[in-house]
Amino acid sequence: MPESTNRCDWAGQDQLYVKYHDEEWGVPVHDDRLLFEFLILEGAQAGLAWITILRKREHYRKVFANFDPAVIALYDETRVEELLQDPGIVRNRLKVNAAIKNANAFLEVVREFGSFDAFIWSFVDGKTIRNSFVRLDELPAQTEESIVMSKALKKRGFTFVGPTICYAFMQAVGMVNDHLTSCFRYKQV
Repeated sequence: MPESTNRCDWAGQDQLYVKYHDEEWGVPVHDDRLLFEFLILEGAQAGLAWITILRKREHYRKVFANFDPAVIALYDETRVEELLQDPGIVRNRLKVNAAIKNANAFLEVVREFGSFDAFIWSFVDGKTIRNSFVRLDELPAQTEESIVMSKALKKRGFTFVGPTICYAFMQAVGMVNDHLTSCFRYKQV
């Protein structure tokens, strides 16, 4: 992509961030494993910069069984202690335990709805909400949809799924298109 390409300001100059912006952010995701990955990573990101998580993402995939919820659901206290010693992830006990708890809740949702995709996309009636923001300061931190999603996830036993985390998740997996209207990806996704 040429340097002069207009993209959302938040993408900055870091090539990892630019690649994420240009290839992933806002692209509709319907793969359960990838949806689970984003849910766990968005929770891990709470209080941190997303670039921190992007830099650790490959290692997360390695130590979290490529985000296979059936494997993660079986992690025990010994595994948690091992993970808390691993500098390749965010070493926060609450966040590590949340990944395990969320894996179990995820599997329950899949049993009930057939897929996590069917459940999670129901919050936007199965279609991407296409916003038309001109400036970054127009983007909300949460919306009515993310508030409803957060409550529903918490009711089902998920943690680290507040309305702001849910909205960031919705942006990442293309449930909303929050690319700025001046961004070359706005019309593409």
